[in-house]
Amino acid sequence: MSEPRLTQLANGLRVVSEDSPHLATSAVGVWVDAGARNERPGLNGISHLIEHMAFKGTKRRSARDIAEEIEAVGGHLNAYTSREQTAFFARVLKDDVPLAVDILGDLLQHSVFDPEELEREKSVVIQEIGQANDTPDDIIFDHFQEAAYPDQAIGRAILGTPDGVNRFHRDDLRGYMGEQYYASRIVLSGAGRVDHDALVALANEHFGDLPTKGPELGEVAAYKGGDFRQVRDLEQVHFVAGFDSIAYDDPDYYIAQVYSTLLGGGMSSRLFQEVRENRGLCYSIYSFTASYVDGGMFGIYAGTGEGEVGELIPAVVGEIHKSMEDLPEVEVARARAQLKAGLLMSLESSSARCEQFARQTLLFGRLLPTEEVIARVDEVDAEGLKRFATRTFAGARPTVAAMGPAGRLEDYAAFAARFILN
Repeated sequence: MSEPRLTQLANGLRVVSEDSPHLATSAVGVWVDAGARNERPGLNGISHLIEHMAFKGTKRRSARDIAEEIEAVGGHLNAYTSREQTAFFARVLKDDVPLAVDILGDLLQHSVFDPEELEREKSVVIQEIGQANDTPDDIIFDHFQEAAYPDQAIGRAILGTPDGVNRFHRDDLRGYMGEQYYASRIVLSGAGRVDHDALVALANEHFGDLPTKGPELGEVAAYKGGDFRQVRDLEQVHFVAGFDSIAYDDPDYYIAQVYSTLLGGGMSSRLFQEVRENRGLCYSIYSFTASYVDGGMFGIYAGTGEGEVGELIPAVVGEIHKSMEDLPEVEVARARAQLKAGLLMSLESSSARCEQFARQTLLFGRLLPTEEVIARVDEVDAEGLKRFATRTFAGARPTVAAMGPAGRLEDYAAFAARFILN
């Protein structure tokens, strides 16, 4: 396996890849440094709609042509939209990388956004929104995000709203892409059986005409915290608690990852053992970190019964308080090992490597060697974890989101008071 290489084209687009000669397949994709948080008021959901519409026909290919060309060589295409990025990617045999890059370039630069196709796809997206609303352990995170970042693009749902999606016209999509999709905010990434010099040549051929333009400054994420509750006829209370946390470039980033693993990252974690195993208060409970370029959140999710929610909250908060004071080295070592193993296992997939290269290039402007990441994880100790826990929770203004039979859940002021240290 060769070392990953990074090349910047004259127009600012970056190409990153790693060649694995023992493989017969390749993962290639385009990551754009624009997602839901780049949407101005009135455009909520447009990034996700563009992701859908990119596959609905270009000047050279119909929607059916796109599907048939990639599947005729046994490959597949996919895409996703996140809060900060939009990605379009393919998995193909090594000899079909030129076709994959050709199609990806076509999707991003020559989509026609046919009005009839647009109306059909808006209906599909609205159904997707409805499906999310019918999935409480999914939609609760949208409500959680909005409570944490009210009246901000980063707090709005990635899918948008039915009314908002219905209002979009062809010119809205074209205008947004013209504002956001330019060369210096795009990375073409490849992993598996990929020749870097050939990929750079393909990038020049299919993306070389993209305009170069300086990044537009968006609004800075401003965590506020707050409370959302919705009583619904459900079997469980879906509960999320969150706290202002750190950006990707914060010195405590890897400490946060280890802490989340220790607190609620697996069956041996403190929350799983105490709240589920010892007390039987829930089926599902875990902690998570969500970092952005300018901030982030630390959160805990639990699904519990109406009768158990009152006992669950003090149990969760109790484990948080204990973690500020006592973290035996055996627990710390186990959390570090879990995190390192998860990282290394994920990198056995060429698709995962392709995505990691692209995201690191967009976030840091360079590739982070795996050895560097492992070393940063190995540096994490109990004192750093206790310091991070105190930094995150002591005196914090939390975000609470709850859905279901949540009448017995304590009020927001009582919950927030649990984090005031004497």
